[in-house]
Order: sequence, then structure tokens, then C-alpha cells
Amino acid sequence: MNYRTLGKTGFKISEISLGTWQLGGKWGTDFDEKIAAETLDTAIEAGVNFIDTADVYKGTESEVAVGKAVKRTDKQIHVATKCGRQINPHINENYTPEVLRGYVEDSLQRMNLETIDLIQLHCPPTEVYYRPEIFGEFEKLKEEGKIQNLGVSIEKVEEGIKALEYDNVTSIQVIYNMFRQRPHEVLFPMAQEKNVGIIVRVPLASGLLTGKFSKETTFGEKDHRNFNREGKFFDVGETFSGIPYEKGVEAVNELKEILPDDENLVHLALRWVLMSDEVSCVIPGASSVDHVKSNAEAAEKPPVSDEIMKEIDRVYSEQIKPLVHQRW
Repeated sequence: MNYRTLGKTGFKISEISLGTWQLGGKWGTDFDEKIAAETLDTAIEAGVNFIDTADVYKGTESEVAVGKAVKRTDKQIHVATKCGRQINPHINENYTPEVLRGYVEDSLQRMNLETIDLIQLHCPPTEVYYRPEIFGEFEKLKEEGKIQNLGVSIEKVEEGIKALEYDNVTSIQVIYNMFRQRPHEVLFPMAQEKNVGIIVRVPLASGLLTGKFSKETTFGEKDHRNFNREGKFFDVGETFSGIPYEKGVEAVNELKEILPDDENLVHLALRWVLMSDEVSCVIPGASSVDHVKSNAEAAEKPPVSDEIMKEIDRVYSEQIKPLVHQRW
């Protein structure tokens, strides 16, 4: 495993870390505590020392599992969680310092931690980024020792640019993959200039970039890849990176044609993300031990060749860019 610095936090974190949205079971399935524990322990054994969770993942059970895993190991694990998505209705007016403080304190209790290494606003409405009192509350929480650092998880590049105006923002979590390339154009250089870390989520475009799906593939009723394809429940960009599913499958099939016979599309997708020096880490999810092992193997793969990089850019420009580039 290789390690990079997470911006001005100073944390040295595994460049391939772990996201826990589907921890303990696939999307739409019930939580399995045993699978969750095995997945977390395997990741830590593989050198992962940064785990990203949220207070809404698996109805708070993801946070509980992460807290237990941290207690089981003698290795230093940096824990990042998120707050704000419990707000219902999820609108700007319902974001208050008092409500967010309560969520932070609840997360501390659930994970049985004395402090949270990184707390992140969880894709709040855009208007929240224009409210200094929200960001100021996290400075108070830091002074009290309840958190170490503040970050934001964003939907749109413009939200990340606005977040950079706050000196206490230390990281930005954003969707970035072979089918979502816009963040690299403007946001990444600006974040690097301010020494703000970049955490990349959804690197496999909700599984599209595993290369395992066809146009005939179906997804469970409770799987967001089924119910959120039109963005009815949350931002459509979180599901297949906002790409119409059938079009995404066609583009993936074209990517497969340019792959050498011994290349794995998952490894290529993760390595492609890590080709950006501004990226602190990528947080692919995992619903099994095998997924964790496969993701970790990508850290040992060589850099993507110039030839393959050009082909990826060609597929993006021709098949994907007109559909998503300016939306996020």
C-alpha cells in the first residue's frame, strides 16, 4: 500500500482506502454484522488506514461497525464520518449549528471515540455553503476536542470552490472517475493551492466500471441503481455518475476493447483516479472480503500508460462528456 498526505490535516493515509456505504451487505440488502467486521478487518490488514462512513449508512450501523473495528486493532486508523443527511426535509433552512452539533455528538457515541479525525458536511444544499455560522460551529467543536478536522462532501464542483473560502475546510470529497472528469479541470488545482485534500468517491461509477454489467442486468428493488436512476430520491449523479445506464454499458464495452488481456477494469479505474497527484485517496466501497482484496491490489499496479490514458479520454469525450460534463 502507498500513502499520501490528506491536505492540511497532515494525515498520511492509504491511497486506496475504504468507503462504507454498502458495508455489511450489497446495496438494498440487510446489514450483516459479521460480513462488515470481516470486510473492515481485511481492509486494515491490507494497509488501509482511512475509513469513510456516515451517520446514515445502513441506518447508523456502519458507524457502529467502524468504531468496533478501530477498537479491535492496534494500528492507527483515521476515521472520517459525515453529518447532515438525517435532516428531513433536507433543505437549507433546517441546517442549524445546534442540529449539526447533535449529529457529531451522536456519531462520537456510536463509534465510541473520543474525537473524530474528520467530520464532513454530507452533500448539503448549495445554500449552506454561503452560511459562515455553519462552518464556524465546527471550529468550536474542534476547540472542544470533539473533532480534529472539517471537510465537505459535495455534488457540484462549484460547491467545492465555495467551500475553499473557509480556512477550516481541510478536505473535499467528490465524485471523480473515468466517466466524471470535470473536477480535475478547475477544482483540483484550486484545492491543491490551498493544501486541501481530495477524497474521491464513486470511482467505479456505482459498479459500471467493474465491467460486469450488461444492458440486461437488473438490480434489487431497494438498490439505488434501480430506484434512483432518474434522481427521484437524491442527486442522480450519485447513481452511475449520472449517466443513462444503457449508454454507460456501451462506453464500458468500448473501454474493455482497449484493455490489454491481462488488465482488470477495476484496477484500471482505480489507477486512473490515482494518476492525479492532487488526489489524496480513493474510497471504493466493498460488500465482501474479495472486493477489499481486489481494490487493494490496484495500489501495486503500474501507472496507466499514455496510450491507454488517451484512449480513455477519447471514449469520455465521444460517449460521456456531452451527457454529464457541465452538470456537476
